[in-house]
Amino acid sequence: MKLKIHNFKVEEIRFGQTDSFENGILTIDKEAALAVVRNVRNITEADLEIVNPGDMVRLCPVKEAIEPRSRTDGRSIFPGVTGDVDYCGAGEIHALKNCSVLVVGKHWGGFQDGLIDMGGEGAKYTYFSQLHNIVLVADSSETFEQREQQKKNTALRWAGMALAEHIGNIVKNLTSNDVEEFDFEPLTKRSPEVMKLPSVVLVLQFQSQMENPGYNDLLYGWDTNHMVPTFMSPTEILDGAVISGSFMPCSSKWATYDIQNAPIIKDLFAEHGKTINFLGVIASNLNVALEQKERSAIIQANMAEELGADSAIVAEEGYGNPDADFILCLRALEDKGIKTIGLTNECTGRDGASQPLVSLDEKADAIVSCGNVSELIELPAMPKVLGELESLGRDGLSGGWAGDEKLGPSVRPDGSIIMENNAMFCGDQVLGWSVKTMKEF
Repeated sequence: MKLKIHNFKVEEIRFGQTDSFENGILTIDKEAALAVVRNVRNITEADLEIVNPGDMVRLCPVKEAIEPRSRTDGRSIFPGVTGDVDYCGAGEIHALKNCSVLVVGKHWGGFQDGLIDMGGEGAKYTYFSQLHNIVLVADSSETFEQREQQKKNTALRWAGMALAEHIGNIVKNLTSNDVEEFDFEPLTKRSPEVMKLPSVVLVLQFQSQMENPGYNDLLYGWDTNHMVPTFMSPTEILDGAVISGSFMPCSSKWATYDIQNAPIIKDLFAEHGKTINFLGVIASNLNVALEQKERSAIIQANMAEELGADSAIVAEEGYGNPDADFILCLRALEDKGIKTIGLTNECTGRDGASQPLVSLDEKADAIVSCGNVSELIELPAMPKVLGELESLGRDGLSGGWAGDEKLGPSVRPDGSIIMENNAMFCGDQVLGWSVKTMKEF
């Protein structure tokens, strides 16, 4: 499979009378864009804002992030979700870089939603503060889940995808000198020189624990709760085959933007044929019952062995219960003689005294930590808030609370906040661009 991504770097975003992209300036017809959003079922209110790196703006509750894209052949950017089921992984995409569409709830938040600060101390905690963002602030008529802690956020998420495709179409017929090419050759047709290199397989464990549909990541529109470990070309992942769900605590979640860009995949492609033989991706689910977890780990390990993997990288979306899937997979791969590295965040408790992963094994001896969900963060008030900051404490966001006998409420009367890193939107990015680093004492 060969995928070409034509990149158009955004230096500035403006609202104007027509849609255009010229000299790094993206101009959006706001009313035309809002008409696309309002056409999505159950959307009741919607507005668009532009935020830039350094702006003293706080966004909460943030629900999704998407890179604006279009396809030169007219197909939808998310087959099986925003359009008919179709192939991913080959062809040409036009992508607006250095920007994203952020979806923010105008009122209601939940366990899976988070916070972004575009400027000040809080900006260092999330990658999205470094981008120029088109912010969709919207509400829906999904009243049945407004006060539920766990929300599907269906209308708002789908409105974000529709908006991202609409904006992506602005550059659909333009040309760019910045083109990324990802050529994934069939495994049995690679040169002897490549076949001699150490072989690496990437295992991506997508969030899929909810049996009730509508919460989990989707693969070609298919709920990942229904899948078994599946071999995929890495170009499929970069090409919109998978979209983010609405279940995981926010700092651990993979936004659709993260999956579209997956730096770890791009890094492996960069070394392919030079230092490694990149075998591709084993896309796996995350389970609830122990028997399901064990079965999945066996399938992942067998698949990696049959692919001829010398080594593996395993990345889990989430923590807690998924840690069992993660560690079982690492152990099963090591039992096959496949040297394995794991990527995850950790949960040590606010006092730092808890076991960082729910499950551990002596064979899991090479793990990269991308952050601690329990870390307490205190931030001053922001002059401008998009969304409804009260949702951080009122609506059960995974790192916020209404009141604590020692710490008080997450949202203080003066607008300053205290929360766990858990509520920082996609802050612990195990897909390759975590903003965290290690410090040795």
